[in-house]
Amino acid sequence: MLAKVLNARFLDADDYHPQSNKDKMKAGIPLSDEDRIPWLETLRDALTVSLVNGETVILGCSALQKHYREILRCADPNYVPDSFTCAVKFVLLSVAADVLAARLEKRAAEGNHFMPSKLLQSQLDSLQIDESEGILKVDASLDPQETLKTVQALVVPFLSEHKLLS
Repeated sequence: MLAKVLNARFLDADDYHPQSNKDKMKAGIPLSDEDRIPWLETLRDALTVSLVNGETVILGCSALQKHYREILRCADPNYVPDSFTCAVKFVLLSVAADVLAARLEKRAAEGNHFMPSKLLQSQLDSLQIDESEGILKVDASLDPQETLKTVQALVVPFLSEHKLLS
């Protein structure tokens, strides 16, 4: 929805998972760093191409840990590691675990996702948020249109300075 409103390209990180990762998640096995790092590097490379081409891109991605987000920040050729200042910005859509589980189960039932909801807790347990990163946090338990308005209000000022969002 955000990409559409901003006339930007949307990348769904799930589309970039190799089949082996999807099979592992379907089987209820959490991904390891060895599974995630190549996937994140592929996403980083896709973001780099967009950034170099001056495109605005919205990436839907579960970059759960700080070092995962660092990989994505490196899509900006001018990024200085651990500075958190770059053309890649993160928005955390914050919502209670039970709401996330219900949404995930709905997507899976519709055939729109391969991860069973039983893996959700392992993802929540992996989530690391460091305030120094400047991650924008938005209450996503609201109506999707209200969440969209909130995110849009936060990212539009950023877009005047940069051309890439994550």
